[in-house]
Amino acid sequence: MAESALRDKDERVLTLIVEQYVRDGQPVSSGAVAGDRKFNGSSATVRNIMVKLESQGFLSQPHTSAGRVPTDKGLRYYVNRLLSGGAPARDDLPLIQEAFRQRTADLDSVLVQASRLLADYSDNLGFVISPQISRVQFEHVRFVRISHRRIMAILVTPFQMVLTETLESELALSQAELDRASQHLNQNFRGKSLVAVRDALAQELPKFRLRAEDVLNKLTDLVRVVINREEDENRIHIQGSSRLLGKAELFDMGKLRALFHGFEERASLVKLLGDLISLDRVKVLIGAEVNFPNVEDCCLVLSHYGTGRQVLGSLGIIGPKRIPYERIIPLVDRVAKRLSQAITVFGREVSL
Repeated sequence: MAESALRDKDERVLTLIVEQYVRDGQPVSSGAVAGDRKFNGSSATVRNIMVKLESQGFLSQPHTSAGRVPTDKGLRYYVNRLLSGGAPARDDLPLIQEAFRQRTADLDSVLVQASRLLADYSDNLGFVISPQISRVQFEHVRFVRISHRRIMAILVTPFQMVLTETLESELALSQAELDRASQHLNQNFRGKSLVAVRDALAQELPKFRLRAEDVLNKLTDLVRVVINREEDENRIHIQGSSRLLGKAELFDMGKLRALFHGFEERASLVKLLGDLISLDRVKVLIGAEVNFPNVEDCCLVLSHYGTGRQVLGSLGIIGPKRIPYERIIPLVDRVAKRLSQAITVFGREVSL
């Protein structure tokens, strides 16, 4: 729920406290705020504002005589103001732009590269979720039997990126039947996703109950295998785990170890991050907002990548709540844009 706006001077005090706390990790005193060149006011004025901000839940006082630290509510207010102002332009990331100019052998290499850049530039954990072939709109699709139990699904997107998925299946489908299934999809469902195909086939079957029911049943089963395979697959690239483990002063280490144990159950992490995909440029979740076990000390900054209105996946960083949001938000935004551009170019260079 959005917070009502603070008065300009109150907002300035909160901003300075957040920025000093993020930088130094110590409670911020009224004298430190009053002495900042960005603020014009006395220590007494700052103290009165700090008391008010504390009563409103934006600040807390760890010790009676200490300064204040921002609460999750205070961090949320600060982050919302950064997001509402738009991510500032960053001209100090030339290596990110250069990295995506380098040719790579396959899509996974591009995604691993992006997760590594996020980890390196943020000094936190970087992640990228691979596209779900079943949810990407296709221009052309083909199924190829590799062996008795293995089928390869090959999907070409409207921007000519090729995605492949190897399936383990007991379906009794010959290559001729797979070719007919591919032809049916290309003739009737171009521009749709395989998830949309599954839903449409479920409605289409009753219309053809007296003819071709077996073919449509097998096609429905084949599409279902693709979708189920993705739900069980590890589709997340993670880099920089050691960077979080090296920040013991920012975390409860017991919770951090439990968090990494949770990361080993990557299916649940992928589902969480997948559910957060939206067309927002950057989304920031702080502490309990992440809705994942043992993340009270963490924040999540993520965005999506894709082309046009077609979202392919998400990426971002997981780090402590005490991170330089004014730097991390545009970093995630920039990597998402560069990855989207790289995938578009990559797609034009690859053909079946």
